Amino acid sequence: MTEIMRGPAERVVIVGSGLAGLMTALALAPRPVLLVTRSALGTEASSPLAQGGIAASLAADDSAELHLADTLVAGDGLCDPDIARGIIAEAPGAISALERLGVRFDRDASGALLFGLEAAHSRRRIVHAGGDATGAAVMRALVAAVRKTPSIAVLEGFEARRLVTEGSIVTGLLCANGTAAPVLPTASVVLATGGLCGLYDATTNPAGNIGQGIALAARAGAILADMEFVQFHPTALDSARKPLALISEAVRGEGARLRNERGEFFMERIAGGELASRDVVARAISAELARGGRVYLDAREALGNRFQSRFPAIAALCHEAGIDPTRDLIPVRPAAHYHMGGVATDAEGRSSVRGLWVAGEAASTGLHGANRLASNSLLEAAVMGLRVARSIDASAYASSDVPALGALPTAPDASAVRPIVSRHLGVLRDAAGLESAIAALLALAEGCSAATDAAAVALTMAVSAHLRTESRGAHTRIDYPAKDLLSRRRFITLAEALDSAHSLATPRLARSA
Repeated sequence: MTEIMRGPAERVVIVGSGLAGLMTALALAPRPVLLVTRSALGTEASSPLAQGGIAASLAADDSAELHLADTLVAGDGLCDPDIARGIIAEAPGAISALERLGVRFDRDASGALLFGLEAAHSRRRIVHAGGDATGAAVMRALVAAVRKTPSIAVLEGFEARRLVTEGSIVTGLLCANGTAAPVLPTASVVLATGGLCGLYDATTNPAGNIGQGIALAARAGAILADMEFVQFHPTALDSARKPLALISEAVRGEGARLRNERGEFFMERIAGGELASRDVVARAISAELARGGRVYLDAREALGNRFQSRFPAIAALCHEAGIDPTRDLIPVRPAAHYHMGGVATDAEGRSSVRGLWVAGEAASTGLHGANRLASNSLLEAAVMGLRVARSIDASAYASSDVPALGALPTAPDASAVRPIVSRHLGVLRDAAGLESAIAALLALAEGCSAATDAAAVALTMAVSAHLRTESRGAHTRIDYPAKDLLSRRRFITLAEALDSAHSLATPRLARSA
């Protein structure tokens, strides 16, 4: 049974407690904020798992223009250059803001920031905290800051089920846990719910990251963007662990090399070698695995006994799997890691639905294009969290009454969707596989089971991938290996995806009859 949980008229409701959500909440102080999180504050999110760092052009030999150039190359023609330029320019301010909130970035003996190198970066510009545990270090500081901020109330153990709207205007949020289903009246909702890579069997993300924020926005009529672009991290630790442990490309930045079971350093044949962009490396590893081979990361010569001190968190993950990276080869495989698409937003994080802002991986700002540049994601989360807060403070949306609600939607469950997505929306795609996925997902998306929301999100991915008849960035069509000369970002609503799915399903059904 639903009940109204009222609060101050100016209250902002934020869903999600990763970096983007916490940054937004802290930047809004002293304005009242209610932060809704499915688990304990700051735990079930991708942010704490980030081993890399934050890309910021702060070194003496670097500049925002060089960082922008690398971002545009990685984005493979689909970045929004103005958005990318603006976010990158605000990196120094974001680093300073995080330090004021208690984050201690790694520095040398003289007090200067230490910079790491990652794939497709032309300079050492990755700022770390706690070595290879940047995400965890940043989140510890922000969680502590949130706990100390009187204007932020936290509602733990509650899952957002639906945005409440009147026309195309947000009026509240419907949540639920095992015993209660409160409606939170508000004129300002921020979705910072993370990505959708939990829709894959092989992923480095928490299993609960199934695109629920995207589903909430899509069912409220929001425009989505670039849904077909999923980045597969090339070097997840190939083990039975769920989610798969990540072997950061910073390890390759320090000289570790990829080799197959024959002992061949197969990246020597590919432009960019070990530090080519993630899509290139993921495809190369996938090709080795497809022929029945195995792939390993060899850090023995480059790092040797320094591995433990340089990458303590990764060393612990390897030891957990029975691997000593100072002496053993590390088995790796690609895994779904980051979604470049999401809810389309403007430069301030506003969606097409009035009163709805989106930040972090759930959003598609245009920064990442077809393939995210490493460590730009934490940068975007921090910068956009600050921007969203400023945008909300400058808005004058008034709360209105919450309309009558229907039945409480079933708790989302992606178990029926995960095999479809894993089989047909992986590193390599083709029309036949995508059409099979669309047919299977359509029935689930239009049903009323626990799979409905996850299937709706996956359907927009599959339809967008089917419509993009080219290979670009992280999207590879084996039946369309070339790039189009003219290519643009793809914007789509859930209604449009359903229409396209029905159009594809009709001739398929006719052929089967």
